[in-house]
Amino acid sequence: MENYNKKALEMHEKLKGKISVVSKKKLETKEDLSTAYTPGVAEPCRKINENPEDVYKYTIKGNTVAVISDGSSVLGLGNIGPEAAIPVMEGKAVLFKEFADIDAFPICLAKQDIEKTIETIKNISPIFGGINLEDIKAPECFEIESQLQDLGIPVMHDDQHGTAIVVLAGLINSLKLKDLDKEEAKVVISGAGAAGIATTNLLLKYGFKSENLTLIDSKGTLNNKRTDLNKYKKEIAKLTNPSSNNLEEAIKNSDIFIGVSKPNILTKEMIQSMNEKPIIFALSNPNPEIMPNLAKEAGAFIIATGRSDFPNQVNNVLAFPGVFKGALEIRAKNITDEMKLAAAEALASSIKPEINKILPYALDKSIVPNIAESVKNAYKS
Repeated sequence: MENYNKKALEMHEKLKGKISVVSKKKLETKEDLSTAYTPGVAEPCRKINENPEDVYKYTIKGNTVAVISDGSSVLGLGNIGPEAAIPVMEGKAVLFKEFADIDAFPICLAKQDIEKTIETIKNISPIFGGINLEDIKAPECFEIESQLQDLGIPVMHDDQHGTAIVVLAGLINSLKLKDLDKEEAKVVISGAGAAGIATTNLLLKYGFKSENLTLIDSKGTLNNKRTDLNKYKKEIAKLTNPSSNNLEEAIKNSDIFIGVSKPNILTKEMIQSMNEKPIIFALSNPNPEIMPNLAKEAGAFIIATGRSDFPNQVNNVLAFPGVFKGALEIRAKNITDEMKLAAAEALASSIKPEINKILPYALDKSIVPNIAESVKNAYKS
């Protein structure tokens, strides 16, 4: 197996990061300088002052996204702070550019404070056409995203909605192969943080039945008898099935396991207690809830992970470039549930599913235009 840790260190040290700013206009003559900067630059300033919508006509705003984190929940590394989060935010900016030709800027905030984060994003938002929130821990991420929906530009926490979109797309194709209707599918979701709650909500909006959805955190099944739930867990607990106490109980006679929690919590015996042709999405990264070889030995029908070295990688890069591309092109004020569902359906329909190919490969750039078009058609201002 490749030593990607070593290779990544060598690449980052050599390049000093992964992105740079490139000027669209070369300054070679006095006229170049006078039109790109003073005195000519005053004229677009005046036009924007007269009509603020002209900012989209004369500046980078219409194709620019901020990738913002406070470093509180980075990958599977936890709260490692803003400086250590920079390589991930740079990477996200690279993906935006490579897959959707969107200019993105990494911004890592020094303070982990809900109100200060909201205030800071509002204050820097004039230059951006969209805001991609990244690696902010739950439950703070829910409040931050919610309080930014009135900015007039799309704001999306990718750990929530990017994950949910790709998971739903993978499930749409998995259920086709299993020949099971979504209304009948019994689903257990392990992990009640950002990704788990957002995925549960999107599955419900797509038509999965609440009585067939069980959501579990580190202390057991979410239910209204528990006194340790934050308000977001309390809300989702009202919409899911509380009939079991733990993962081992909940997974019996279920069809689908979705893990967005921690490594090695799913056993072969648990999979064997599921219904025929169990679907396993073990998405904890880099180490899944169960390794694919063990899941296969236990009889799993379809196995997906978050890793690129196994089949069926659930990777957010399959969703967010196309979602933001479509949203920016129509100047959407937000990203609606209808847009997320449209993105999932477009992603699912982009391939003919097979057991080891329920989603396109993460580097497949052909899906971005399809998702963007579906997102645009689904938006209602």
